[in-house]
Amino acid sequence: MNDQTSLTPDAARQLATTTKTSPQMRGITPRYLLRALPWVDVESGVFRVNRRRTYVLGDDRISTHNDGGSPRIIPGDLRELPYLRDADDALLSELAGSFTEVTFEAGEMLAQDGEAHDKLWVIAQGRAEKRVSGRYGEDAVLEVIGDGQFFDLDAWTRSEPLPYRVRALTPGVALCVERSVLTGLCERDTAVRGAMDAYLSADGVLPGAEVPVDLSAGHVGEPELPMTFVDYEDTPREYHMTLAQTVLRVHTRVSDLYNGPIDQTRAQSNLTVHALRERQEASLLNHPEFGLFNNVAPGQRVQARTGSPTPDDLDELLTRVWKQPGYFLAHPRAIAAFGRECTRRGVPPVIDNRFGSPLLSWRGVPLLPSDKVRFSGSAGIGTTEILLMRTGEAEQGVVGLRPAKVEDEVEPGLSMRNMGVDQKGVTSYLMTAYFNTAVLVEDALAVLQNVEVSNYHDYS
Repeated sequence: MNDQTSLTPDAARQLATTTKTSPQMRGITPRYLLRALPWVDVESGVFRVNRRRTYVLGDDRISTHNDGGSPRIIPGDLRELPYLRDADDALLSELAGSFTEVTFEAGEMLAQDGEAHDKLWVIAQGRAEKRVSGRYGEDAVLEVIGDGQFFDLDAWTRSEPLPYRVRALTPGVALCVERSVLTGLCERDTAVRGAMDAYLSADGVLPGAEVPVDLSAGHVGEPELPMTFVDYEDTPREYHMTLAQTVLRVHTRVSDLYNGPIDQTRAQSNLTVHALRERQEASLLNHPEFGLFNNVAPGQRVQARTGSPTPDDLDELLTRVWKQPGYFLAHPRAIAAFGRECTRRGVPPVIDNRFGSPLLSWRGVPLLPSDKVRFSGSAGIGTTEILLMRTGEAEQGVVGLRPAKVEDEVEPGLSMRNMGVDQKGVTSYLMTAYFNTAVLVEDALAVLQNVEVSNYHDYS
């Protein structure tokens, strides 16, 4: 017997109208980098950065490769040494083969100040610190060096005492070559001998520095004033538009019959636009040619001193981009690790509200999180990097580039072009995002490298 006296909810739902969301997508992030960068509209697809002429400089690293478990110098990278820049390949291969492997432990002294420096050290893996005695004899840290960095080229070349001492901070491996090998090469190759003599005679010229403008100041009387001009780089860097692209396909039967209340083509294109913008941000950070992490000038790279990102490390970064620093950018795990170090020291970072979100800041500079910041090694215990940038064209900082106008544009620099309907009744849309980024002056960008994110502290 049925005791029901009214319509059941299940039956009633057959007449109800469902309230639906638009399609959700977990891969959408705030994309703070795209929001923080000032965008320059490029008229002709090419953006040229003209700069004052600078003295030639490499990347301040000598790369190594793994050969059967042992690190080996990549011969071509020895051109990082100024007087070997034009050396032939055979000579570089011979020199690279002369390096011997040295392993070291944390706390081990690798080189002492004041002693004859007869070896060139290349850190293949690990971290070490250069230390000096201060004016009053106190111990002072000069610099932390890491993978690929070498010491000390000047003392090794001149066969002079090392002006600092080097102590290992972590276990690691280095490659060393004796001064006698360089002497032998110079005796056989007059071109290298001449280049080295020119290097030794060029006192006071700092690689990477701008060619000076001759000026006179504070003079009295009628001295002869210096004559000068400001020289430019002969081959300024040009940035061409790169792109992220895909073809979106929507069946006409879907768009004809199932288009309400949500437009199917619009829903598909919205999610595709998000995917393109996510790829755009990843490329702006990590692309081997124009990615910001790969365009940091040699003097703008800082090694994390203890591994975890400490307030001291971020202060060191701020000394590299001290002119109007705009934003730190880091992986969320790196920001969390920095927060833990601040908590440990009792200096909680100030919260800054930017882009509608509460963000940690340090010295008034917000830390923007991005999951596209790369990790080296495994994700759990690997190391990452923290970027600091100055932004804006007027500030000679980092700018984003996009075309001034493209056909069928749906967002700035992003187009959606109808490619027609094929014989299967599928409509195709070519979706393209054009973009690039440029660093106008080298000191607009700095990076903290080898940042560890897996250290936790016990307060119990």
